[in-house]
Amino acid sequence: MTKKKHGSSIQRRLIPSYIFLIIVSFLSVFPFYWMIAAATNNTVDVARGKLTFGTYALVNLKNLLSGQDLWGALGNSFKYATIQTVVALFVCSLAGYGFELYHDKAKDKLFSVLLLAMMVPQVATMIPLFKMMSKLGFLNTVQGFMLPAISTPFLIMMFRQNSRNFPIDIMEAARIDGLREFGIFFRMYMPVQKSTYAAAAVITFMNAWNSYMWPKVVMTDNRAQTMPMLIANLSAGYSVDYGMLMMGVLFCSVPTMIIFFLLQKQFAEGITGSVK
Repeated sequence: MTKKKHGSSIQRRLIPSYIFLIIVSFLSVFPFYWMIAAATNNTVDVARGKLTFGTYALVNLKNLLSGQDLWGALGNSFKYATIQTVVALFVCSLAGYGFELYHDKAKDKLFSVLLLAMMVPQVATMIPLFKMMSKLGFLNTVQGFMLPAISTPFLIMMFRQNSRNFPIDIMEAARIDGLREFGIFFRMYMPVQKSTYAAAAVITFMNAWNSYMWPKVVMTDNRAQTMPMLIANLSAGYSVDYGMLMMGVLFCSVPTMIIFFLLQKQFAEGITGSVK
């Protein structure tokens, strides 16, 4: 009886926590629900704050396809974000691997200078970067989109921190067996750090997909526009079709959510620095 009373008292104390979590979960999911509901309503209903589903989903989709190059923007965003993610993961992981496993005082000082770059706002580098890309002929290209973001201090720091869990004894044994340094990186380090790669992939892909300011500067051709640029065009007119706008936002949001849900377990492991 004493154990049952103790268990029931614990459950009663947890009730406020459960209520709080339910409320927070509802507040987190509600914007996504409203986005889907708004994509099925017309402009008047969206402006009135209608929260139920409507019958204008196909109309909004038809207007979106007829007024904007939706598939072209989706294709550009997928291409730019995927290439940037792959290149950034390789460059930043190699840098983090080198900073931690081959570090010395000089590299530590260089890493400190690298971290200072996180304090420089992106806006301050826009004009020099644009002039550089223009001289190199990289306007409206994948190179122009991804080059400023393939090496970020945050990702390098993330890989360096997680590299501290990499067993040094394995490296020494591999060298004795005749495995070269790049072989150690590709065949041993990368498989061990798969959770870190997954977390970095989610962060990099979402940042590349949602990037607006730099693509707006470097992508001067409408055929090279990305999804955030397309959404901005939908909301730039004197009369905004909110139903069509929310349909475009839905198309822009779903891919990143799918990526996150597929890699959420590895994302949590990589952020906390665990290695399996």
